[in-house]
Amino acid sequence: MQQLPLTTYRAEKPRVILEALVVLLLIVSMGPPGCQKGPEPGQQNTSPSAASAGLPRLLDLGAGKCIPCRMMAPVLEELKAEYAGSMEVVFIDVWQNKGVGEKYGIQTIPCQIFYDASGKELFRHEGFFSKEDILSKWKELGVNLQPKGAAQSSKT
Repeated sequence: MQQLPLTTYRAEKPRVILEALVVLLLIVSMGPPGCQKGPEPGQQNTSPSAASAGLPRLLDLGAGKCIPCRMMAPVLEELKAEYAGSMEVVFIDVWQNKGVGEKYGIQTIPCQIFYDASGKELFRHEGFFSKEDILSKWKELGVNLQPKGAAQSSKT
């Protein structure tokens, strides 16, 4: 094996580093496979379940093996149980359902999409989102959700 003189190595090193950075930037800018830039908030959702339910809907797009997505699971389950009848909570695993990430134009998981009762997208959030922050966001969006028990206790 031929060794390069030390001066040649020093001249090549910055170029190699630059090429590596360019490749890294390309990879990062492309994002994970299947993730594209999403539609702007306010666009209609074409999913039939959103319009037919007649309820505001929180759609969480994630994956079972993604750590922040796994942290979202108990939050989503609590919301689903506590706000049944006031809000629909849906989780879709984008790694098991390959076309879904592209369909919804997600860039990062987990991604929560807030829809009003007519299926109109109101807001998107990427990353972990606590239960308190989700409820605050609904309130900020003008959606007044009633916990399941609160609606029942006000009738008695």
